[in-house]
Amino acid sequence: MKNTDVIIAFLALGQETRLNLFRLIVQKGDIGLTPSQIIEKLGIPNATLSFHLKELVNANLLVVERQSRNLIYRPNADLVNSLSNFLLENCCGGNACNTTKKRKVVFK
Repeated sequence: MKNTDVIIAFLALGQETRLNLFRLIVQKGDIGLTPSQIIEKLGIPNATLSFHLKELVNANLLVVERQSRNLIYRPNADLVNSLSNFLLENCCGGNACNTTKKRKVVFK
C-alpha cells in the first residue's frame, strides 16, 4: 500500500462527522446503509451528508451501489484490511508481540 493512499484515507477520516459516518457504515458491514437510514441515525442534513459521503467514496473508504432507486453505502473491506496491515506492518520493531496475527475484517 502506498503512503499517499493511506494519507488520503486518514485525511478523510480526520473530520468528526465523516469518522462517525464511516463507523456507522462499518457497523452495518455488507448490508450497508442508504442515505435516509444514515440521516435517521445521525441526524445529518441531506446536503451535509452528501458532501461527507462523497469524500469517503473519493478516499475509497466506501463503495456505493445503486439498488433500484436507492444508493447503498458499504465499507470497502479490502481497504480497511490494507490500512490495518499497513499500520501494524512494523509493529514492535520486527520482534514478536501481541499483534503477530494480522487481523482481517470480514463483513457479513
